[in-house]
Amino acid sequence: MHIPILQKEVIQYLDPKPNENFIDCTIGEAGHALAILEKTEPKGKILGIDADPEQIENCKLKIGNLKKRVTLVCDNYANLREIVKKYKFRPIHGILFDLGMSSWHLEESKRGFSFQRNEPLDMRYNPQNPLTAEKVVNLWSKSEIDKILREYGEERFAEKIAQEIINQRKLKPIKRTFQLVEIIKKTTPSWYQHGRISPATRTFQALRIAVNDELENLKEVLPQTLEVLKPEGKLAIISFHSLEDRIAKNFFRDEKKLKILTKKPLGPTLSEIKINPRSRSAKLRAGSKHLISNI
Repeated sequence: MHIPILQKEVIQYLDPKPNENFIDCTIGEAGHALAILEKTEPKGKILGIDADPEQIENCKLKIGNLKKRVTLVCDNYANLREIVKKYKFRPIHGILFDLGMSSWHLEESKRGFSFQRNEPLDMRYNPQNPLTAEKVVNLWSKSEIDKILREYGEERFAEKIAQEIINQRKLKPIKRTFQLVEIIKKTTPSWYQHGRISPATRTFQALRIAVNDELENLKEVLPQTLEVLKPEGKLAIISFHSLEDRIAKNFFRDEKKLKILTKKPLGPTLSEIKINPRSRSAKLRAGSKHLISNI
């Protein structure tokens, strides 16, 4: 079941009012979008973007009879400016990003996002993307694999894991998640395997980010949000790891057109973590576009 993360806080900072329009750049299963639509009745609209065509279909089922107030677009949010132009979606009172993958990706997509399921090493949000995790582990050089594990996964055993990937793929192609999990177990010390997180977490994160070019897409879209937002429009970003949060933090700090609303990033309450353990690493940052936008 999809539980929207930090929903109360998102509504608090986006502050949706009747008849206002919002963009959900990662609409997924419409958890946040439905809460916004409730606050923007009767005529407020949502432009919902998702790179994953299956998630767009899931979203259609969730919004049901609210579809007249929702425009769904299967595209990369890095194309925000063009999407807004194409669908003539204005004025825009707020924009939301709920970054990373959803519970649906982990539990139902069968694309190898989870190291707890034996699935094909795919990890694409959009099946049209030519790059898969399988191609990365079987075709990329040791130095390229080492680099993404180090940079995107912040993996301390990046070089050892990369070397063992090269060794194993010479014997047979690495096609499934459990093959990769075994490689990671084989190359990391036993104390690392009994830590708070699985030893596979960082490698899987790194591959997913590389396959979907997540960090570059985020860097590309953030300046566009201020181009399309109306003055005093709100921007809210939920991130799940330090790399995304750093990009968001730097943007909020350096962008003169933005007034920071969250002095420090907000995390989930203990009661939310209890209900939804996946929320534990979530951080919300919010800001509003200055009234005079040519500061």
